[in-house]
Order: sequence, then structure tokens, then C-alpha cells
Amino acid sequence: MISYLANPARFRKVSKWMTPICGGLAALCLVVGTYMGLISSPAADLHGEGVRMLYVHVPAAWCALAAYTALAVCSLISFVWRHPLADSAARSLAIPGLVFALLCLATGSLWGRPAWGTWWQWDARMTSVLVLAFIYAGYLLLWGIIEDKRKGARLASIVAMVGFINIPIIKFSVDWWNTLHQPASVSQPGAPGMPSEFFIPLFIMMTGYTALLAWCSLRSIEADLVKLKNRRAPRTAPATIDLKEG
Repeated sequence: MISYLANPARFRKVSKWMTPICGGLAALCLVVGTYMGLISSPAADLHGEGVRMLYVHVPAAWCALAAYTALAVCSLISFVWRHPLADSAARSLAIPGLVFALLCLATGSLWGRPAWGTWWQWDARMTSVLVLAFIYAGYLLLWGIIEDKRKGARLASIVAMVGFINIPIIKFSVDWWNTLHQPASVSQPGAPGMPSEFFIPLFIMMTGYTALLAWCSLRSIEADLVKLKNRRAPRTAPATIDLKEG
């Protein structure tokens, strides 16, 4: 599958129908999920109306981690097999991943003030997500400041792979250290789970955010392929000689 999509022509065939599907799914889920989260779902017993921040904060956190995981995998493929399309895929995930990480931090701060009485706390989960945002920024900075794109791709891939160690730290920080964040209530085995009136809109919003991430990535890769095609296209028509009989 990786070898198949590494070919730009084959990738265009797949993205031609995948991109509108992801965009349509994102739009539908975000509209439905926003309505359910803000209007139809009830307030929580503990957090009251502040629970509605859940429908933005959790999907943003999920996409920030998912984007970086995919970025690290693409960087590994680029580093080992040196596929230019893998570099483009990794780079296309960095900007939306950074935006989701910043959105996660902002909404977490807004949620933390009424829930915990503080805008920010240097606990393991918050700090590791902040580190993730810095890694995203550093990755993008490497691509921007290194003129030799091959060298930049190699260095960016190394940074991405090393930085992946932060992903399990974010995921398991609530289990390894005492933090303000509650343990996982959906994915943790044996957890009591989440009531359906909260889980359904959350699931819809997470689906919408994931589809939006895929749409942004596909659009960015398509734009890179267009630029590559334009660079390779001849800028002037080849010279011709018109020979006429005297």
C-alpha cells in the first residue's frame, strides 16, 4: 500500500475521490456535532455547562496526537526509503497538528479555570502537550530555514522520530503521575465509561475533526504535487528548425 501511494499519479487517483469525501464528512459531522454538543446535550452534574468544552478539547487533543503519530510514520518512511511523497505527507500534517495542539492547550486552559480554579498547572499532561506544540513548531522551522530540501527533509525526519517519544508520555501521563486530569473514561479497560448523551456528540465531533485533519493533509499534498509538476515542466518551448528546400 505504501509503495502504491508513493507514486504521485496513483496518489492523485486516490486523493481525487478521498478529498471530497473527507471534506464532506468533516462538514457534516462538525455541524451535527456542534448542534448536539451546544444545544441538545445536557449539562454535566459536576462541570455544569462547562462540559461543552469537552466537545472541542478532546477531539483537538486526539487530532494533535494522531497527526504527530502519522507525521512520525511518514518521516520514518522518508528516512528509510527516501520517498519524496512521504516528506510531503509529513509536512502536510505539521501545520494542522500544531493548530490542534494549540487549540487543545487553549480550550484546556478555559476549561481548567472553572473546573480546577487555575488557568494553567505545570502537571505532566499539560506540560507534555506544550512540548508537543514546540516540537511541531521546531519541525516546521527546520523545513523553513534549511535551503537544501534534501538535507532539511533528513533533519526534519530525525526530529520527528525522536520527538515521537513524547506521544506515549502524553497518553500515559495521567497513569504514571498525579495530575489534574482524570484517567481515561472511554478507552481504558474496565473504566465505567461515559453516558451516551455525552459520548455520541463527542464521537461525532472526533470523527469530524479526524476527517478535517485528513482533508487538510490531502489538500496540502495535492498542492505540493502541483508545485513539483510546475517546476519540472519546461518553461520555454523547444527550439525548432524549419528546413525549406531552396
